[in-house]
Amino acid sequence: MNSTNTATLTQPGVPMRVRNVSKRFGAFKALDNVSLEVAAGELVCLLGPSGCGKTTLLRCIAGLERQDDGHLYLGDRDVSELAPQARDYGILFQSYALFPNLTVEANIAYGLAGRNRDGARKRVVQMLELVGLTDSEKKFPGQLSGGQQQRVALARALAPAPSLLLLDEPMSALDARVREHLCTHLRQLQRSLGITTLMVTHNQDEAMLMADRIAVMNNGKVEQYATPQDIYDKPATPFVAEFVGQGNWLPFQRNSDSHAQVGGLSIRLAADAGRAASGRLFCRPEAISVNPVLHQENLFAARVREITFLGNRCRMRFELNQLPGHALTAEVGTHELPRLGAQDIFVALPPSSLQVFA
Repeated sequence: MNSTNTATLTQPGVPMRVRNVSKRFGAFKALDNVSLEVAAGELVCLLGPSGCGKTTLLRCIAGLERQDDGHLYLGDRDVSELAPQARDYGILFQSYALFPNLTVEANIAYGLAGRNRDGARKRVVQMLELVGLTDSEKKFPGQLSGGQQQRVALARALAPAPSLLLLDEPMSALDARVREHLCTHLRQLQRSLGITTLMVTHNQDEAMLMADRIAVMNNGKVEQYATPQDIYDKPATPFVAEFVGQGNWLPFQRNSDSHAQVGGLSIRLAADAGRAASGRLFCRPEAISVNPVLHQENLFAARVREITFLGNRCRMRFELNQLPGHALTAEVGTHELPRLGAQDIFVALPPSSLQVFA
């Protein structure tokens, strides 16, 4: 961050609400009765695969598409039928959409046409300092790196001091290292400015790193809307469990309130694991203990099939001896490999890490 007094740079964010919004393209239903609330100053990510409806929802909020049903509110205003320019938002597109024939300062000043010259110039200087490009004001977009172009586009979106910031896959054109740095920088700016922000992404890491809450979308619906930790630790549906992170699945039949039968194994479940009589058990790879030093529940003999080195950790594929042909995955630190030894191991599936899906 820099020395700019960010408290003076934008008006406080306002809450944004989506109420029962639907959108059809011919026979295809892109949005199916979607409702969502974003608190003032909150950053919410719309996360999901291509075609899930996340970009369509963003475009409806921006007024670039007209919803077929439902309402959109920014603060106390119903903006459902307003033209885009009357909705009080800034937007950063995937392509950045900078004007190649205008300098950096002219690009940023583009949305300040209604201000007097001195006021617009002061605002541009503030924005350049805010995004760390004070030495690039006379350059053209073609003279900048992808990360610098993204920061110019962000400064242009923030220059009019909007109540809402919309981000449409803003990091997708950047390489991994630059993307991580700019995610952190953008999140710091958003927090310091207090601007309500809605961001579309298909990248789980971006959503986890940046969001206060994540709306996981699939087939035009929101499958879960929660904090990043709850999305990961307590997925609400099989789709969320499979789409976010890695997971293991075991078919089961319930044999009591506290135990599930998986092949020849009886596995104890936590009280809050779920009440389904049959279906699949779900467990994250990192929750599995391999050759635990202390005795743990649900401890079973297994055989290692493959170990993949991933830098700071290893991914281990194994089969439970009493469930041959069903591959599972655990993740362990590289420093643990010498302790694990041979192909024959024991693994523990902690009851608290198991979740039941019907």
